[in-house]
Amino acid sequence: MKSRVNHTDSSSIKSISSEDVSTQQHYHGNMCCSAEANNPAFKRGRQLQQMQMIILPFIPILALIVQTSYEMIEIVSYRMEVTEIENQVTMATDLGKVVTRLQQERSDVAFYIYTNGITLRRNLNDTFFETDLALDNMSSWPDISIRTVQPNNGEVTWLNMSEFRETLQEFRANISTEDSTVPQILRWYTTANAALLEHLTNQIKDANKSGVWRFLLSFKNLLRSIESLDISSVYGINYYGRGYLKPDSYIKYVQHDILGRDLLNGSLHFVPSLKVIYRNITLTMRSYGNITQWSKTIQKNLRREGNVADARSYYESMAYYIDELRKLQRALRSIIRNEVQKVLQSADNMETFGIAILVVVLIVSPIIIILVRNAAATIQLYAINLAHKAKELKREKRKSDSLLFQMLPPTVATQLKQAQTVPAEYYSAVTIFFSDIVGFTEIAAECTPLEVVSFLNAIYRMFDERIECYDVYKIETIGDSYMVASGLPVKNGGSFYSMISFAPKVDKTSIR
Repeated sequence: MKSRVNHTDSSSIKSISSEDVSTQQHYHGNMCCSAEANNPAFKRGRQLQQMQMIILPFIPILALIVQTSYEMIEIVSYRMEVTEIENQVTMATDLGKVVTRLQQERSDVAFYIYTNGITLRRNLNDTFFETDLALDNMSSWPDISIRTVQPNNGEVTWLNMSEFRETLQEFRANISTEDSTVPQILRWYTTANAALLEHLTNQIKDANKSGVWRFLLSFKNLLRSIESLDISSVYGINYYGRGYLKPDSYIKYVQHDILGRDLLNGSLHFVPSLKVIYRNITLTMRSYGNITQWSKTIQKNLRREGNVADARSYYESMAYYIDELRKLQRALRSIIRNEVQKVLQSADNMETFGIAILVVVLIVSPIIIILVRNAAATIQLYAINLAHKAKELKREKRKSDSLLFQMLPPTVATQLKQAQTVPAEYYSAVTIFFSDIVGFTEIAAECTPLEVVSFLNAIYRMFDERIECYDVYKIETIGDSYMVASGLPVKNGGSFYSMISFAPKVDKTSIR
Protein backbone atom coordinates (compact mmCIF):
# COMPACT_ATOMS: atom_id res chain seq x y z
CA MET A 1 0.00 0.00 0.00
CA LYS A 2 1.07 3.49 -0.64
CA SER A 3 1.77 5.56 2.46
CA ARG A 4 0.28 8.98 3.20
CA VAL A 5 2.24 11.96 1.99
CA ASN A 6 3.78 14.31 4.59
CA HIS A 7 4.13 17.69 2.79
CA THR A 8 5.72 19.47 5.79
CA ASP A 9 8.79 17.30 5.80
CA SER A 10 11.89 18.77 4.18
CA SER A 11 13.85 15.58 3.73
CA SER A 12 13.79 15.69 -0.03
CA ILE A 13 16.89 17.01 -1.69
CA LYS A 14 14.99 18.24 -4.70
CA SER A 15 12.34 20.05 -2.74
CA ILE A 16 14.95 21.85 -0.58
CA SER A 17 16.92 22.99 -3.60
CA SER A 18 13.83 24.32 -5.33
CA GLU A 19 12.71 26.21 -2.20
CA ASP A 20 16.15 27.78 -1.76
CA VAL A 21 16.29 28.89 -5.39
CA SER A 22 12.77 30.35 -5.31
CA THR A 23 13.56 32.27 -2.09
CA GLN A 24 16.68 33.78 -3.61
CA GLN A 25 14.81 34.75 -6.76
CA HIS A 26 12.11 36.43 -4.69
CA TYR A 27 14.69 38.34 -2.65
CA HIS A 28 16.59 39.49 -5.71
CA GLY A 29 13.38 40.51 -7.37
CA ASN A 30 12.47 42.80 -4.47
CA MET A 31 15.94 44.27 -4.08
CA CYS A 32 16.72 44.64 -7.78
CA CYS A 33 16.51 48.44 -7.98
CA SER A 34 18.49 49.12 -4.82
CA ALA A 35 21.10 46.51 -5.74
CA GLU A 36 21.70 48.07 -9.14
CA ALA A 37 22.00 51.51 -7.57
CA ASN A 38 24.46 50.44 -4.87
CA ASN A 39 26.34 47.59 -6.50
CA PRO A 40 29.37 48.68 -8.56
CA ALA A 41 29.00 45.52 -10.58
CA PHE A 42 26.14 47.21 -12.42
CA LYS A 43 26.67 50.13 -14.78
CA ARG A 44 24.14 52.29 -12.97
CA GLY A 45 25.80 51.61 -9.64
CA ARG A 46 29.23 52.44 -11.05
CA GLN A 47 28.00 55.74 -12.45
CA LEU A 48 26.28 56.68 -9.21
CA GLN A 49 29.27 55.83 -7.03
CA GLN A 50 31.67 57.59 -9.37
CA MET A 51 29.50 60.69 -9.26
CA GLN A 52 29.42 60.56 -5.45
CA MET A 53 33.19 60.19 -5.17
CA ILE A 54 33.73 63.13 -7.54
CA ILE A 55 31.20 65.35 -5.81
CA LEU A 56 32.58 64.61 -2.35
CA PRO A 57 36.02 66.27 -2.89
CA PHE A 58 34.50 68.85 -5.22
CA ILE A 59 32.45 70.37 -2.38
CA PRO A 60 35.47 71.66 -0.39
CA ILE A 61 37.18 72.62 -3.64
CA LEU A 62 34.14 74.64 -4.66
CA ALA A 63 34.01 76.22 -1.20
CA LEU A 64 37.71 77.10 -1.50
CA ILE A 65 37.15 78.62 -4.95
CA VAL A 66 34.22 80.68 -3.66
CA GLN A 67 36.20 81.82 -0.61
CA THR A 68 39.26 82.69 -2.70
CA SER A 69 37.10 84.55 -5.23
CA TYR A 70 35.44 86.49 -2.42
CA GLU A 71 38.80 87.37 -0.91
CA MET A 72 40.04 88.34 -4.36
CA ILE A 73 37.07 90.69 -4.78
CA GLU A 74 37.87 92.24 -1.39
CA ILE A 75 41.52 92.61 -2.35
CA VAL A 76 40.62 94.29 -5.65
CA SER A 77 38.20 96.55 -3.78
CA TYR A 78 40.92 97.38 -1.27
CA ARG A 79 43.33 98.04 -4.13
CA MET A 80 40.85 100.45 -5.71
CA GLU A 81 40.32 102.12 -2.34
CA VAL A 82 44.07 102.54 -1.89
CA THR A 83 44.34 103.98 -5.40
CA GLU A 84 41.58 106.41 -4.54
CA ILE A 85 43.44 107.28 -1.33
CA GLU A 86 46.54 107.96 -3.39
CA ASN A 87 44.53 110.33 -5.56
CA GLN A 88 43.13 111.99 -2.45
CA VAL A 89 46.62 112.37 -1.01
CA THR A 90 47.79 113.92 -4.27
CA MET A 91 44.84 116.29 -4.22
CA ALA A 92 45.46 117.10 -0.55
CA THR A 93 49.13 117.76 -1.26
CA ASP A 94 48.28 120.06 -4.15
CA LEU A 95 45.67 121.85 -2.08
CA GLY A 96 48.17 122.19 0.75
CA LYS A 97 50.67 123.82 -1.57
CA VAL A 98 48.03 126.25 -2.85
CA VAL A 99 46.95 127.08 0.70
CA THR A 100 50.59 127.63 1.68
CA ARG A 101 51.16 130.01 -1.22
CA LEU A 102 47.95 131.87 -0.46
CA GLN A 103 49.05 132.21 3.17
CA GLN A 104 52.39 133.66 2.10
CA GLU A 105 50.67 135.92 -0.38
CA ARG A 106 48.27 137.12 2.32
CA SER A 107 51.12 138.00 4.67
CA ASP A 108 53.08 139.84 2.02
CA VAL A 109 50.04 141.73 0.74
CA ALA A 110 48.89 142.64 4.27
CA PHE A 111 52.37 143.90 5.18
CA TYR A 112 52.50 145.81 1.91
CA ILE A 113 49.18 147.52 2.65
CA TYR A 114 50.14 148.19 6.25
CA THR A 115 53.42 149.89 5.32
CA ASN A 116 51.82 151.74 2.38
CA GLY A 117 54.15 149.91 0.00
CA ILE A 118 57.27 151.36 1.56
CA THR A 119 58.62 148.17 3.11
CA LEU A 120 58.47 144.75 1.40
CA ARG A 121 59.78 141.43 2.57
CA ARG A 122 60.02 140.42 -1.05
CA ASN A 123 58.58 141.42 -4.40
CA LEU A 124 54.83 140.83 -4.64
CA ASN A 125 55.14 139.71 -8.25
CA ASP A 126 57.38 136.84 -7.13
CA THR A 127 54.80 135.91 -4.52
CA PHE A 128 52.01 135.96 -7.09
CA PHE A 129 54.09 133.86 -9.49
CA GLU A 130 54.68 131.18 -6.86
CA THR A 131 50.95 131.03 -6.11
CA ASP A 132 50.12 130.75 -9.81
CA LEU A 133 52.72 128.01 -10.18
CA ALA A 134 51.13 126.05 -7.33
CA LEU A 135 47.74 126.42 -9.02
CA ASP A 136 49.18 125.24 -12.34
CA ASN A 137 50.64 122.13 -10.70
CA MET A 138 47.31 120.94 -9.35
CA SER A 139 46.30 117.65 -10.94
CA SER A 140 42.60 118.54 -10.88
CA TRP A 141 40.30 121.21 -9.61
CA PRO A 142 38.11 120.27 -6.66
CA ASP A 143 34.40 120.66 -7.21
CA ILE A 144 33.78 123.22 -4.48
CA SER A 145 32.48 126.75 -4.12
CA ILE A 146 34.06 129.49 -2.06
CA ARG A 147 32.66 132.60 -0.47
CA THR A 148 34.72 135.67 -1.48
CA VAL A 149 34.68 139.34 -0.59
CA GLN A 150 35.61 141.95 -3.16
CA PRO A 151 38.22 144.30 -1.72
CA ASN A 152 36.63 147.51 -2.95
CA ASN A 153 32.90 147.20 -2.44
CA GLY A 154 32.77 144.40 0.16
CA GLU A 155 30.26 142.46 -1.97
CA VAL A 156 29.92 138.77 -1.11
CA THR A 157 29.55 136.27 -3.97
CA TRP A 158 29.66 132.49 -4.43
CA LEU A 159 32.08 131.25 -7.07
CA ASN A 160 32.85 127.89 -8.62
CA MET A 161 36.44 126.77 -8.20
CA SER A 162 37.06 126.96 -11.94
CA GLU A 163 36.58 130.74 -11.70
CA PHE A 164 38.91 131.09 -8.75
CA ARG A 165 42.00 132.03 -10.71
CA GLU A 166 40.16 134.67 -12.69
CA THR A 167 38.77 136.14 -9.47
CA LEU A 168 42.23 135.96 -7.87
CA GLN A 169 43.77 137.90 -10.75
CA GLU A 170 41.03 140.51 -10.48
CA PHE A 171 41.60 140.74 -6.74
CA ARG A 172 45.34 141.30 -7.21
CA ALA A 173 44.75 143.97 -9.81
CA ASN A 174 42.51 145.92 -7.42
CA ILE A 175 45.01 145.89 -4.52
CA SER A 176 46.18 149.41 -3.69
CA THR A 177 47.55 151.14 -0.65
CA GLU A 178 44.82 153.76 -0.81
CA ASP A 179 41.61 151.73 -1.35
CA SER A 180 42.51 148.39 0.26
CA THR A 181 42.55 147.73 3.98
CA VAL A 182 44.19 145.02 6.03
CA PRO A 183 40.85 143.56 7.24
CA GLN A 184 39.61 143.32 3.64
CA ILE A 185 42.81 141.59 2.51
CA LEU A 186 42.68 139.29 5.49
CA ARG A 187 39.02 138.43 4.94
CA TRP A 188 39.43 137.57 1.26
CA TYR A 189 42.41 135.25 1.68
CA THR A 190 41.04 133.74 4.85
CA THR A 191 37.74 132.90 3.16
CA ALA A 192 39.50 131.32 0.18
CA ASN A 193 41.79 129.24 2.39
CA ALA A 194 38.88 128.20 4.61
CA ALA A 195 37.03 126.81 1.57
CA LEU A 196 40.12 124.87 0.42
CA LEU A 197 40.75 123.52 3.92
CA GLU A 198 37.12 122.49 4.23
CA HIS A 199 37.40 120.48 1.02
CA LEU A 200 40.62 118.93 2.32
CA THR A 201 38.87 117.96 5.56
CA ASN A 202 36.07 116.26 3.65
CA GLN A 203 38.61 114.29 1.66
CA ILE A 204 40.30 113.08 4.82
CA LYS A 205 36.94 112.00 6.25
CA ASP A 206 36.32 109.91 3.11
CA ALA A 207 39.68 108.19 3.60
CA ASN A 208 39.23 107.37 7.28
CA LYS A 209 39.28 103.59 6.60
CA SER A 210 42.82 103.61 5.29
CA GLY A 211 46.04 103.28 7.23
CA VAL A 212 47.16 106.83 6.33
CA TRP A 213 44.19 108.64 7.81
CA ARG A 214 46.12 109.86 10.85
CA PHE A 215 48.86 111.26 8.61
CA LEU A 216 46.27 113.05 6.54
CA LEU A 217 44.59 114.34 9.66
CA SER A 218 47.95 115.56 10.95
CA PHE A 219 48.56 117.23 7.59
CA LYS A 220 45.18 118.96 7.76
CA ASN A 221 45.78 120.12 11.35
CA LEU A 222 49.21 121.42 10.41
CA LEU A 223 47.73 123.38 7.51
CA ARG A 224 45.06 124.85 9.76
CA SER A 225 47.69 125.60 12.39
CA ILE A 226 49.80 127.51 9.89
CA GLU A 227 46.65 129.28 8.68
CA SER A 228 45.67 130.37 12.19
CA LEU A 229 49.21 131.41 13.15
CA ASP A 230 49.54 133.36 9.92
CA ILE A 231 46.26 135.18 10.62
CA SER A 232 47.36 135.93 14.19
CA SER A 233 50.66 137.30 12.83
CA VAL A 234 48.72 139.84 10.77
CA TYR A 235 46.97 141.07 13.90
CA GLY A 236 50.35 141.07 15.68
CA ILE A 237 51.81 143.31 12.99
CA ASN A 238 48.87 145.63 13.49
CA TYR A 239 49.54 145.73 17.26
CA TYR A 240 53.24 146.53 17.03
CA GLY A 241 52.69 149.00 14.22
CA ARG A 242 49.85 150.90 15.91
CA GLY A 243 50.42 150.08 19.56
CA TYR A 244 46.96 148.70 20.32
CA LEU A 245 44.35 146.18 19.07
CA LYS A 246 40.70 146.91 19.03
CA PRO A 247 38.52 144.46 21.02
CA ASP A 248 37.35 142.59 17.91
CA SER A 249 40.87 142.33 16.53
CA TYR A 250 42.23 141.35 19.93
CA ILE A 251 39.65 138.55 20.31
CA LYS A 252 40.44 137.22 16.84
CA TYR A 253 44.17 137.34 17.57
CA VAL A 254 43.75 135.32 20.77
CA GLN A 255 41.43 132.83 19.05
CA HIS A 256 43.75 132.22 16.10
CA ASP A 257 46.90 132.16 18.24
CA ILE A 258 45.50 129.58 20.67
CA LEU A 259 43.84 127.58 17.88
CA GLY A 260 47.07 127.50 15.87
CA ARG A 261 49.11 126.19 18.78
CA ASP A 262 46.49 123.56 19.68
CA LEU A 263 46.30 122.35 16.09
CA LEU A 264 50.09 122.17 15.95
CA ASN A 265 50.20 120.06 19.11
CA GLY A 266 47.47 117.80 17.70
CA SER A 267 49.40 117.35 14.47
CA LEU A 268 52.53 116.38 16.40
CA HIS A 269 50.46 113.99 18.50
CA PHE A 270 49.10 112.12 15.45
CA VAL A 271 52.59 111.71 13.96
CA PRO A 272 55.09 111.39 16.81
CA SER A 273 58.04 111.37 14.42
CA LEU A 274 57.36 115.05 13.70
CA LYS A 275 58.14 115.96 17.31
CA VAL A 276 61.84 115.42 16.72
CA ILE A 277 61.81 117.65 13.67
CA TYR A 278 59.85 120.36 15.46
CA ARG A 279 62.19 120.19 18.47
CA ASN A 280 65.16 120.74 16.15
CA ILE A 281 63.36 123.73 14.64
CA THR A 282 62.80 125.36 18.01
CA LEU A 283 66.40 124.70 19.08
CA THR A 284 68.04 126.02 15.91
CA MET A 285 65.74 129.03 15.49
CA ARG A 286 67.30 132.00 17.28
CA SER A 287 64.18 134.14 17.41
CA TYR A 288 61.89 131.42 18.78
CA GLY A 289 62.20 132.81 22.31
CA ASN A 290 61.38 136.29 21.02
CA ILE A 291 58.26 134.98 19.33
CA THR A 292 57.05 133.52 22.61
CA GLN A 293 57.72 136.83 24.39
CA TRP A 294 56.03 138.83 21.65
CA SER A 295 52.97 136.62 21.85
CA LYS A 296 52.67 137.18 25.60
CA THR A 297 53.00 140.95 25.04
CA ILE A 298 50.22 140.98 22.44
CA GLN A 299 47.97 138.92 24.70
CA LYS A 300 48.25 141.62 27.36
CA ASN A 301 47.27 144.27 24.73
CA LEU A 302 48.77 147.13 26.66
CA ARG A 303 48.84 150.46 24.84
CA ARG A 304 52.19 151.45 23.49
CA GLU A 305 53.77 153.63 20.84
CA GLY A 306 53.46 152.17 17.36
CA ASN A 307 56.82 151.26 15.88
CA VAL A 308 57.28 150.10 12.30
CA ALA A 309 60.67 148.63 13.11
CA ASP A 310 59.16 146.43 15.84
CA ALA A 311 56.35 145.49 13.48
CA ARG A 312 58.85 144.54 10.80
CA SER A 313 60.99 142.56 13.26
CA TYR A 314 57.90 140.72 14.53
CA TYR A 315 56.70 140.08 10.97
CA GLU A 316 60.05 138.70 9.82
CA SER A 317 60.36 136.46 12.87
CA MET A 318 56.83 135.10 12.49
CA ALA A 319 57.35 134.67 8.74
CA TYR A 320 60.56 132.73 9.40
CA TYR A 321 58.81 130.61 12.05
CA ILE A 322 55.92 129.86 9.71
CA ASP A 323 58.39 129.01 6.95
CA GLU A 324 59.98 126.51 9.32
CA LEU A 325 56.56 125.03 10.00
CA ARG A 326 56.12 124.70 6.26
CA LYS A 327 59.33 122.66 6.20
CA LEU A 328 57.68 120.48 8.80
CA GLN A 329 54.71 120.31 6.47
CA ARG A 330 56.91 119.19 3.57
CA ALA A 331 58.45 116.51 5.77
CA LEU A 332 54.95 115.33 6.62
CA ARG A 333 54.07 115.23 2.93
CA SER A 334 57.08 113.01 2.36
CA ILE A 335 55.98 110.73 5.21
CA ILE A 336 52.48 110.53 3.73
CA ARG A 337 53.90 109.65 0.34
CA ASN A 338 55.98 106.85 1.84
CA GLU A 339 53.04 105.51 3.81
CA VAL A 340 50.84 105.54 0.72
CA GLN A 341 53.52 103.67 -1.21
CA LYS A 342 53.67 101.08 1.58
CA VAL A 343 49.90 100.66 1.49
CA LEU A 344 49.98 100.37 -2.30
CA GLN A 345 52.78 97.82 -2.11
CA SER A 346 50.83 95.86 0.49
CA ALA A 347 47.73 95.99 -1.72
CA ASP A 348 49.78 94.83 -4.73
CA ASN A 349 51.23 91.95 -2.71
CA MET A 350 47.80 90.94 -1.47
CA GLU A 351 46.41 91.10 -5.01
CA THR A 352 49.32 89.04 -6.38
CA PHE A 353 48.97 86.50 -3.59
CA GLY A 354 45.21 86.28 -4.11
CA ILE A 355 45.61 85.77 -7.86
CA ALA A 356 48.28 83.12 -7.24
CA ILE A 357 46.01 81.24 -4.84
CA LEU A 358 43.08 81.42 -7.24
CA VAL A 359 45.22 80.17 -10.14
CA VAL A 360 46.62 77.33 -8.04
CA VAL A 361 43.13 76.34 -6.93
CA LEU A 362 41.82 76.43 -10.50
CA ILE A 363 44.78 74.33 -11.71
CA VAL A 364 44.76 71.84 -8.85
CA SER A 365 40.97 71.38 -8.80
CA PRO A 366 40.67 69.51 -12.14
CA ILE A 367 43.78 67.47 -11.27
CA ILE A 368 42.20 66.41 -7.98
CA ILE A 369 38.94 65.59 -9.74
CA ILE A 370 40.78 63.52 -12.36
CA LEU A 371 42.74 61.68 -9.67
CA VAL A 372 39.56 61.01 -7.72
CA ARG A 373 37.87 59.82 -10.90
CA ASN A 374 40.74 57.46 -11.65
CA ALA A 375 40.75 56.23 -8.06
CA ALA A 376 37.00 55.68 -8.26
CA ALA A 377 37.41 53.79 -11.54
CA THR A 378 40.14 51.63 -9.97
CA ILE A 379 37.99 50.93 -6.93
CA GLN A 380 35.04 50.11 -9.16
CA LEU A 381 37.17 47.76 -11.25
CA TYR A 382 38.33 46.06 -8.08
CA ALA A 383 34.71 45.89 -6.90
CA ILE A 384 33.64 44.35 -10.21
CA ASN A 385 36.36 41.73 -9.97
CA LEU A 386 35.40 41.11 -6.38
CA ALA A 387 31.77 40.75 -7.39
CA HIS A 388 32.72 38.23 -10.06
CA LYS A 389 34.79 36.31 -7.55
CA ALA A 390 31.88 36.43 -5.11
CA LYS A 391 29.54 35.06 -7.78
CA GLU A 392 31.97 32.28 -8.57
CA LEU A 393 32.34 31.56 -4.87
CA LYS A 394 28.56 31.38 -4.47
CA ARG A 395 28.32 29.11 -7.48
CA GLU A 396 30.96 26.79 -6.10
CA LYS A 397 29.29 26.94 -2.70
CA ARG A 398 25.99 25.90 -4.22
CA LYS A 399 27.74 23.01 -5.93
CA SER A 400 29.41 21.94 -2.71
CA ASP A 401 26.10 22.29 -0.84
CA SER A 402 24.37 20.24 -3.49
CA LEU A 403 26.98 17.51 -3.21
CA LEU A 404 26.79 17.72 0.56
CA PHE A 405 22.99 17.38 0.58
CA GLN A 406 23.26 14.46 -1.84
CA MET A 407 25.76 12.67 0.35
CA LEU A 408 24.13 13.42 3.73
CA PRO A 409 20.62 13.91 5.02
CA PRO A 410 19.47 17.54 4.89
CA THR A 411 19.27 17.89 8.69
CA VAL A 412 22.74 16.49 9.17
CA ALA A 413 24.14 18.63 6.37
CA THR A 414 22.51 21.73 7.88
CA GLN A 415 24.04 21.03 11.25
CA LEU A 416 27.45 20.54 9.71
CA LYS A 417 27.13 23.83 7.80
CA GLN A 418 26.27 25.59 11.04
CA ALA A 419 29.39 24.13 12.67
CA GLN A 420 27.30 22.00 15.00
CA THR A 421 28.16 18.50 16.15
CA VAL A 422 26.01 15.60 14.97
CA PRO A 423 25.56 13.27 17.94
CA ALA A 424 24.66 9.60 17.53
CA GLU A 425 20.96 8.90 18.07
CA TYR A 426 18.83 5.86 18.77
CA TYR A 427 15.83 5.19 16.50
CA SER A 428 13.18 2.82 17.84
CA ALA A 429 11.25 2.49 14.58
CA VAL A 430 12.93 2.65 11.19
CA THR A 431 11.96 1.16 7.87
CA ILE A 432 14.74 0.26 5.41
CA PHE A 433 14.13 -0.75 1.83
CA PHE A 434 16.59 -2.55 -0.42
CA SER A 435 16.00 -3.33 -4.06
CA ASP A 436 17.96 -4.70 -6.92
CA ILE A 437 17.31 -5.57 -10.55
CA VAL A 438 16.66 -9.21 -11.28
CA GLY A 439 19.10 -10.59 -13.87
CA PHE A 440 21.21 -7.44 -13.89
CA THR A 441 24.41 -9.43 -14.34
CA GLU A 442 23.19 -11.08 -17.54
CA ILE A 443 21.81 -7.75 -18.79
CA ALA A 444 25.07 -5.93 -18.15
CA ALA A 445 26.99 -8.69 -19.93
CA GLU A 446 24.91 -8.41 -23.06
CA CYS A 447 24.71 -4.56 -23.23
CA THR A 448 27.28 -1.91 -23.82
CA PRO A 449 28.42 0.24 -20.87
CA LEU A 450 26.58 3.31 -22.20
CA GLU A 451 23.37 1.32 -22.50
CA VAL A 452 23.77 0.06 -18.92
CA VAL A 453 24.33 3.57 -17.59
CA SER A 454 21.35 4.94 -19.50
CA PHE A 455 19.20 2.09 -18.24
CA LEU A 456 20.19 2.62 -14.60
CA ASN A 457 19.72 6.37 -14.92
CA ALA A 458 16.17 5.93 -16.24
CA ILE A 459 15.28 3.42 -13.52
CA TYR A 460 16.67 5.49 -10.65
CA ARG A 461 15.15 8.70 -11.94
CA MET A 462 11.78 7.04 -11.90
CA PHE A 463 12.45 5.79 -8.33
CA ASP A 464 13.49 9.31 -7.25
CA GLU A 465 10.27 10.76 -8.60
CA ARG A 466 8.23 8.11 -6.89
CA ILE A 467 9.81 8.48 -3.42
CA GLU A 468 8.99 12.19 -3.50
CA CYS A 469 5.49 11.10 -2.55
CA TYR A 470 6.62 9.31 0.64
CA ASP A 471 8.34 10.21 3.84
CA VAL A 472 11.50 8.35 2.95
CA TYR A 473 15.11 9.22 2.37
CA LYS A 474 17.32 7.65 -0.28
CA ILE A 475 20.46 6.38 1.29
CA GLU A 476 22.51 5.47 -1.77
CA THR A 477 22.67 3.52 -4.99
CA ILE A 478 25.38 0.97 -5.69
CA GLY A 479 25.24 -0.66 -9.08
CA ASP A 480 21.71 -2.01 -9.44
CA SER A 481 21.02 -1.78 -5.68
CA TYR A 482 18.73 0.99 -4.45
CA MET A 483 18.47 1.72 -0.71
CA VAL A 484 15.93 4.00 1.04
CA ALA A 485 14.91 4.48 4.67
CA SER A 486 11.94 5.92 6.57
CA GLY A 487 11.99 7.23 10.12
CA LEU A 488 15.53 8.58 9.98
CA PRO A 489 17.20 10.92 10.30
CA VAL A 490 13.87 12.65 11.05
CA LYS A 491 11.75 10.53 13.36
CA ASN A 492 8.21 9.99 12.16
CA GLY A 493 6.75 7.92 14.98
CA GLY A 494 5.81 4.22 15.02
CA SER A 495 4.11 4.11 11.63
CA PHE A 496 5.62 1.99 8.95
CA TYR A 497 5.33 2.97 5.38
CA SER A 498 5.03 0.34 2.73
CA MET A 499 6.06 0.75 -0.83
CA ILE A 500 4.82 -1.25 -3.70
CA SER A 501 7.81 -3.14 -4.93
CA PHE A 502 7.93 -4.00 -8.49
CA ALA A 503 10.41 -5.72 -10.66
CA PRO A 504 9.88 -4.66 -14.24
CA LYS A 505 10.64 -7.21 -16.80
CA VAL A 506 13.81 -6.10 -18.48
CA ASP A 507 15.56 -7.76 -21.33
CA LYS A 508 18.19 -6.79 -23.80
CA THR A 509 15.68 -5.64 -26.37
CA SER A 510 13.93 -3.24 -23.98
CA ILE A 511 17.25 -1.71 -22.92
CA ARG A 512 18.24 -1.05 -26.48
